[in-house]
Amino acid sequence: MSDLTLEIPTTKTGMEEIRAVLDAALAKEFPGGMLRRNWAGETLELSGPGAKGTITFEDGKLVGRASLGPPASMMRGMIEQKIGTAMRTAAA
Repeated sequence: MSDLTLEIPTTKTGMEEIRAVLDAALAKEFPGGMLRRNWAGETLELSGPGAKGTITFEDGKLVGRASLGPPASMMRGMIEQKIGTAMRTAAA
């Protein structure tokens, strides 16, 4: 198991400002349903082959947390880059 945490500062005031852009950015980075997304209140729950995670808004930051098992743990760098890109797009 490998854990991943990303923190992206933003001037946005909450998930309501970020939600639509974050959804679109994740769909672009992970096409074809490779990454399942589900909103549970203000938390975006993510899951894919060997991975589970969340993205939340905390203290002026988007915070992404994930646990990566096989096969996702072997693609940690790519997953970190793609989720980070989507989070930075939404935070801008």
